[in-house]
Amino acid sequence: MSRVRPFDHLLLILGAFFMIAPVVMAFLTSTHSSIEIHQNGLMLSMGDELVATYTKVLTHQGGFTGQVTGTTMLMNSLILGVGFAVGKIALSMIAAYALVYFRLPLASLFFWIIFTTLLLPLEVRILPSYEVVQGLGMLNSYSGLIVPLLASATGTFYFRQFFRSVPEELVEAARIDGAGPVRFFLDILVPISRTMIAAIFIIMFVYGWNQYLWPTLMTNDEAYFTLVRGIKTILLSWIGSQIPDYNEAFALTILAMLPPVLIVVVFQSWFIKGLTESDK
Repeated sequence: MSRVRPFDHLLLILGAFFMIAPVVMAFLTSTHSSIEIHQNGLMLSMGDELVATYTKVLTHQGGFTGQVTGTTMLMNSLILGVGFAVGKIALSMIAAYALVYFRLPLASLFFWIIFTTLLLPLEVRILPSYEVVQGLGMLNSYSGLIVPLLASATGTFYFRQFFRSVPEELVEAARIDGAGPVRFFLDILVPISRTMIAAIFIIMFVYGWNQYLWPTLMTNDEAYFTLVRGIKTILLSWIGSQIPDYNEAFALTILAMLPPVLIVVVFQSWFIKGLTESDK
């Protein structure tokens, strides 16, 4: 029987506390009025503006056009996160499948060319990417937000390694049963890749959900604003004697954290299995 180690448990509890404390403080602060927050700073007690604040950020029409709501921004963030993750997974799986199973003469070279794109993050190629999107007339659209970022060296790498670990006997059995390339991919590889798909989905969803720079450049129409951009817009409203709506900014922050947290909690076991599992 393993021995209980109080010091280890204490470290874990302290680590959890330091991770959760800022979130709790942000939530408690969001329940106070903006004037109280401006005068007293962050709060450690529950206020009486909880329902009013969260109802306002979700339903109140505001912004420069007076038409955008928190619900609209939430849906835009959800569309961006899900579209980003699903598109990257589909494209990465197809690319990895071609590299592993089609025996291309320069497959290794193509893979390393794809892999070296990790050295060029979004911030480095943001201007040429903007020029391409503008030239295609995709500004202020969901396709402009999602499609240009779908190529993923990270996803291609993980799926390539996963497909290479699939037993050759499985490929031979599928070939004997008369399964063609498309059927083998859809009926065999995709089902056995579900844990890896879940792991990549979490990574890509959180990355897409938290995007700020790309949506800021690709959209100037408030109908396509995301939650992350909405928070920044609220904090930029300090003009003259006007006090920013700090409570609404904190409320949007809490709402922006909820979907990624729920995704991680729901798919946590699949995420761990997808990144560590070796037996197929």
